[in-house]
Amino acid sequence: MKRPIPSADSLRELCALGVFAALLVALQVGLSFLPNIELVTLLIILMTCRFGKKSLLAVGVFVLVEGLIYGFHIWWINYLYVWPLLVVVVLLLRKGSHPLLWAIVAGLFGLLFGTLCSLPYFITGGLGAGFGYIISGIPFDLIHCISNFFLVLLLYRPLANILKKILKH
Repeated sequence: MKRPIPSADSLRELCALGVFAALLVALQVGLSFLPNIELVTLLIILMTCRFGKKSLLAVGVFVLVEGLIYGFHIWWINYLYVWPLLVVVVLLLRKGSHPLLWAIVAGLFGLLFGTLCSLPYFITGGLGAGFGYIISGIPFDLIHCISNFFLVLLLYRPLANILKKILKH
């Protein structure tokens, strides 16, 4: 039985998702010297708004490559559910396209990032380890919240327009 030949649109989407995966890794590594200031959240929001659940492919590649770069440790378990969770949240809110909505989502995600990442520490170290992880991370979560909010507020619309133009051709 012959397989159908993929359409140009599906190949374009697959290539775009590959580029997004590479951008996620490159920008995360490139900005890793800044504490909790990242563009991964913004790119995942943009990608999910455009490609829907297919963006989980790029997120999966990103998570795998992060493990290959930094090592597969307890922090990596967080990435297995935290970034896909952001995709799910964006999918649920995808009808809204106002930058302020996405800035609020990104800010809340940054604020809750440490709490979301604490689950493996609760499991492996008990209540003290889990709550200790959350409390010690509050300053970083505040930075994450504020930087996510303003980066998305400033960059969402211009990057969404660029993405629209690139994928149109």
